[in-house]
Amino acid sequence: MDAVTTCLVAAAAVLAVVAILVRSRQRATSRTDGQSAAPPRRGPLRLALHDRVRIRDREYAVSGTIRLVEGDWSWVQHLLDDDSGTRHRLSVENGPEVELVLWTAEPGATVTPGAPTIEVGGRRYTWTETGQARYTAIGETGLPSAGTVRYHDYQSGGAARLSFEAYGEEGWRVARGDLLDPADLTIRPTTEDR
Repeated sequence: MDAVTTCLVAAAAVLAVVAILVRSRQRATSRTDGQSAAPPRRGPLRLALHDRVRIRDREYAVSGTIRLVEGDWSWVQHLLDDDSGTRHRLSVENGPEVELVLWTAEPGATVTPGAPTIEVGGRRYTWTETGQARYTAIGETGLPSAGTVRYHDYQSGGAARLSFEAYGEEGWRVARGDLLDPADLTIRPTTEDR
């Protein structure tokens, strides 16, 4: 057998193996009726009003959702109710990796944003970003259905966060946050997956 024939036989064998692998993968991910074998996974970006969310050892109900857009960047904040009267929210940033932060309101905080570092509750936070975004809101948010929000974000260490937000013409809302691992969340939808 000459070199050209050997190359052609080898190329045909490689193409046959690739075709078998592609066909096997298609069978593994599809049913005969063309539908996906596994339903789409419900994640934090797809939370809906009244869904239940367990974060670590606490359970919350989604009472509202705020979707924010700044340029080509977007994120969502789900307002969470745990019957304690304290305001919580879960922010979900969908970048190269999903970033989840559980925020707890600090209504008694007297600090204002703008300084390069801020101390709250005995912890020093360093400024990370400032901006203004457009938002739309649904559910029990206490906000108009659309508008703008100004924000200043700070962080301390790897997981501690501090946020200042002002919706429309209102004053600053202050919240402390904790960066979450996706494994910290368990979602129980109260409606069928959409």
